[in-house]
Amino acid sequence: MNIIKLKKGYNLNLKGGISDTSIVNAPMAQTYAIVPDDFNGIVPRLEKKEGDHVAAGEPIYHDKACEAIKVCSPVCGTVKEVRRGERRKIEAIVIEPDGGTETAKISTADVKEALLQSGIWAMLRQRPYDVVPSPDATPRDIFVTCFDSAPLAADWKLFTDGKADLIKKGLAALKSLTSGNVYLGCSASNVIEWDNTVVFEGPHPAGNAGIQAANIKPVNKGEVVWTTDILTVIRIGGLVANGTVDFSTVVAVTGEKASKPQLVKCIIGAPVASVVAGAVDASDANTRIISGNVLTGTHVAATDYIRAPYRQITAIPNIAVEDEFMGWASVSPKKFSIYRSFTSWLFGKGKAASFDAKINGGERAIVMAGEYDRMIPMDIYAEFLLKAIITFDIEKMEQLGIYEVAPEDFALAEYADTSKLELQRIVRDGLNRLRAEMC
Repeated sequence: MNIIKLKKGYNLNLKGGISDTSIVNAPMAQTYAIVPDDFNGIVPRLEKKEGDHVAAGEPIYHDKACEAIKVCSPVCGTVKEVRRGERRKIEAIVIEPDGGTETAKISTADVKEALLQSGIWAMLRQRPYDVVPSPDATPRDIFVTCFDSAPLAADWKLFTDGKADLIKKGLAALKSLTSGNVYLGCSASNVIEWDNTVVFEGPHPAGNAGIQAANIKPVNKGEVVWTTDILTVIRIGGLVANGTVDFSTVVAVTGEKASKPQLVKCIIGAPVASVVAGAVDASDANTRIISGNVLTGTHVAATDYIRAPYRQITAIPNIAVEDEFMGWASVSPKKFSIYRSFTSWLFGKGKAASFDAKINGGERAIVMAGEYDRMIPMDIYAEFLLKAIITFDIEKMEQLGIYEVAPEDFALAEYADTSKLELQRIVRDGLNRLRAEMC
């Protein structure tokens, strides 16, 4: 079995990890929602309007540019509200469940058509551009990550044990969609046997599918690969086996402000309040709730809904102290820094640190110190690539590896960045502009 050891990266040790692996069932919520912004590359065109009845697994909207790509309702009920923002952009489709069990039955004779009709297709990602794949393109290879190395993420072994049959069916379905290979990127603690299993050892972001792809078989100009995760593969296996989609998910409620970090089983698109009930005091003004992990997640309110990929909620303190003695020059042993700028590294080795939402500085010029490269285990010059993206120099972007990156690959570098730049936003904007220019 191939083993790849990654040295670049960093494991942030935050307070609020899960110690109790028992799963709590969340009650049925009053509403659920799908947020179109969770599916990059899709411009939604509604198939249902307010007041329409919808079955679980029935399409709510499709992609304006490709009608075959659909996003489906996770519950049986009525479309209660279509929330719109500026220029009538659809921000969320809210569904009120009626308690029914009506579920769309999908033919699995054609795997691609089944994935498109079920909405699972929208859960896949394509490199280049990190968007929902085009049904017309055949991927060179497909990369499946089997673990999450992000801060406070749950151990996926809890969810893959006993699912060998569904995993096998899901992987076989994906294999039928590519002329190349389906690669599994596993951790040493949860190795799943497959024709092309690769074990990754090293710190975060070792669990990112894109990082794994870059270290197994990088993406070159003109090539298309897909990425996904083992939990989506299990969902695909369930579709192949039963002809229906399982829209349930297990969300890890974590973070320092979680009085009781726990695993909660709910339906995707559930309201945040119903998922964190009993674990996080959502009314506390000093609590910041993040749908996802602290590096790539989205800041949400208790009245919002969990965002794709629907697997984690992190609650951390808001800015604890607006003004503190000596500020960035503080020598407090309680302050944490990757670069050992404070004395905490002398006394707190292996100890979980306290993090709040304070940025600790403002934007400034990029410091060419190689700090991005130390956090990104890919064969790219990250600092030069970011400069090329900012100036939108297409030729340099291509030469520096724009086609194999995604915003999440820069998340750790964004945290460690002394320039305080929004690296993920820069990469996302660059990929969107490049796609509009080249496609």
